[in-house]
Amino acid sequence: MNIDIARYVRRGRGLGANSGGPMSRTRTQKIASSLLGNNDGVIHCPRRIVLGLKFEGTHPVQSLEAILATAGLRDPEELRPMFSLPETRLICTPQWEPAERIAVTESSHRAVLEQALMLGLCTAQLFDPARPVMWTFASLTRTLELFDPAGFYV
Repeated sequence: MNIDIARYVRRGRGLGANSGGPMSRTRTQKIASSLLGNNDGVIHCPRRIVLGLKFEGTHPVQSLEAILATAGLRDPEELRPMFSLPETRLICTPQWEPAERIAVTESSHRAVLEQALMLGLCTAQLFDPARPVMWTFASLTRTLELFDPAGFYV
């Protein structure tokens, strides 16, 4: 069966996937394991980083622009030299477990800006250090797990 993983949806504790067929040929399959996060055996794709910010009643972009201005910076791109970023692309997935997000109002500006920088370099599926930093409502409110695919393609 060919499963279109890009169209998965959460259903209770498992995932449902669109098989691409008509309704008469659909079925439900609970996903019990993943190659992501695996650091044993033949395939290595370890989890590297968990990202997530918690905005309590404030607009994400406006909050981070204010923190950026407080730090004396005008543009999120100016954050790059301040932090050590992964040098290669990483796979991103939504975090399945309930996430501990960094509270923007209660945490140090440095910790918040580092998370915001990395979230701004992520799409829903990919962390790319070569892409421009884009702070949008969607990018800043995601909770992501980043995985290193280097051992997967060996």
